[in-house]
Amino acid sequence: MYVIFTDTDTDLTPEKAEQYGYHLISMPYSIDGETTYPYVDFKSFDSHAFYDRLRGGVLPNTSAISEEQYKSYFEPFFKEGKDILYVHFSRAMTMTFEAMDRAVQELQKKYPDRSFYAVDTKGITIGSLNLVEEIGDLYQAGKTPQEILNWAKEEVDRFAVYFFADDLRFFKHSGRVSGLAGTMGTLLGVRPIIHMNSEGKMVSVGKEKGRTKAVERLVKTVEDLGDHVADHRVIVAHTDAPEIAKELCALLRERLGENLNIELVDVNPTAGSHCGPNTVGVSFHAKHR
Repeated sequence: MYVIFTDTDTDLTPEKAEQYGYHLISMPYSIDGETTYPYVDFKSFDSHAFYDRLRGGVLPNTSAISEEQYKSYFEPFFKEGKDILYVHFSRAMTMTFEAMDRAVQELQKKYPDRSFYAVDTKGITIGSLNLVEEIGDLYQAGKTPQEILNWAKEEVDRFAVYFFADDLRFFKHSGRVSGLAGTMGTLLGVRPIIHMNSEGKMVSVGKEKGRTKAVERLVKTVEDLGDHVADHRVIVAHTDAPEIAKELCALLRERLGENLNIELVDVNPTAGSHCGPNTVGVSFHAKHR
């Protein structure tokens, strides 16, 4: 018997976590020295209020969780005799998984018969959520951890995510995106197009002038790169930009079919701290990332 974990950086909400059977690890963010743990310090995420604070000039910070915190999540299940499969956001984006590794090593000394499995989605927000939900389906279907790992080995790099940002202050503050310096500058109205590459890192792959062209670029990318798109979820996310996100959804259905399975979500506050308000993106099944 095993249980499944994911983290709040994947955009999975407690309601969806319960639906699939996931246990949710809260990834924190800090504003003015006050640290907040999503869905621990609040029950539901008020995305408008959060991103409005960012519009007002707030620049949040994010941080890793400790070895002891990981132990507090995992040990109760090892103690019960259950193995763990953790589907997490990109290891390449954070040092937190070093603390997780130490925690798991210590726990497995204490519970040598227990197994810990991990799937690195090499993404964050909806780039991870698409995989989290697919694996949730497999878990519900009774697949074993090894069957899920085999599936992930083939499929992780087949889920692409592309998005554009409205305000570069947040990316510059976090330092999480390569390829921005010297290419975007401070040009008014320029939106960098960013994706998660096969190393699990955010990389700028171009730019568009204005939101309309940026939305069109995302749709064209899905058309050109998509593979059996209609057979999988297409997830559209935004940071308090519902009208732009709805425009993107409408264009996707217009170009790829009205029956497209589109899921519209709010970007979680921890990941949203890096991109800021008015960011919009899409995740889909692709030939490659």
